Amino acid sequence: MIVVIGSINMDLVMRVPRMPHPGETLSGGVFQTIPGGKGANQAVACARLSRQRGNVAMIACLGDDAFGAQLRAALRHEAIDDTHVHTIAGMSSGVAAISVDDNGQNSIALAAGANAALLPAHIDAAQDLIAQAHVVVLQLESPMATVAHAIRLAHGMGKIVVLNPAPAQTLPTTLLRQLTYLIPNEIEAAMLVGQTATTLEDDSEVDAVIARLREIGCARILVTLGAKGVRAALANGIQHFTAQPANPIDTTAAGDTFIGGFVAALADGESEEAAIDFGQRAAASSVARVGAQTSIPYRRDLLPAAN
Repeated sequence: MIVVIGSINMDLVMRVPRMPHPGETLSGGVFQTIPGGKGANQAVACARLSRQRGNVAMIACLGDDAFGAQLRAALRHEAIDDTHVHTIAGMSSGVAAISVDDNGQNSIALAAGANAALLPAHIDAAQDLIAQAHVVVLQLESPMATVAHAIRLAHGMGKIVVLNPAPAQTLPTTLLRQLTYLIPNEIEAAMLVGQTATTLEDDSEVDAVIARLREIGCARILVTLGAKGVRAALANGIQHFTAQPANPIDTTAAGDTFIGGFVAALADGESEEAAIDFGQRAAASSVARVGAQTSIPYRRDLLPAAN
């Protein structure tokens, strides 16, 4: 089983010809509401890309609003166990306002809503579920104290612990040392070692950041580089995995899709290298469609290569 601990949002998506300038009103947009949130996106990606239906569960919080009901229904539609998805009275569900331009690039503003109400007590209440897990997946759209508590618990149980450190922020070394896999993008990786949030220019800069993360004690590191692929520090050293060809329309949730594909393949017993390749094929497929969960492919979409 795969347990995903994290955020659930309703994405309010506006497609625009270009990003508006500060103070500018830009006409011509197209609006959609699409289920999202990094936690839910990764859970849906795991569920759709796994060989076994019904082997994914979430631990999360929703508001007691209309969005909350829709978001819970979206999880159930994917056969994701929502037993530990709590409805918080008097709170709104998380919302993300997303603008996507004609080049497929996006900008996102978040309102955490009920995601901020996920507490260590919710993790403790789900200990039996976590004990059944093969892999536990987390991100940073939940309170840091809750994320740290969940990592300690899952690590103590001997689980494979995967952290996507997004949104980017610095993290304590004690937490990083408890991870099995750290999966940042290049900006997040740079921030973790105290560098300014910026794009890393070449493989040597990425490798320098990876080396510092390994010195801290991270066991395995996968730095996602978008169209440039993945730079991975595994047992056999640093390897480069070239990105799959893609025609991007919308990059929203591409990283979440990669993580979901990687984790699903790993839980299905694939090697790390095969899991990275599968995650990249899934991500390449996702950028050809609009939205977060609406863009995530099903395993059958990647056949026959992923049989």
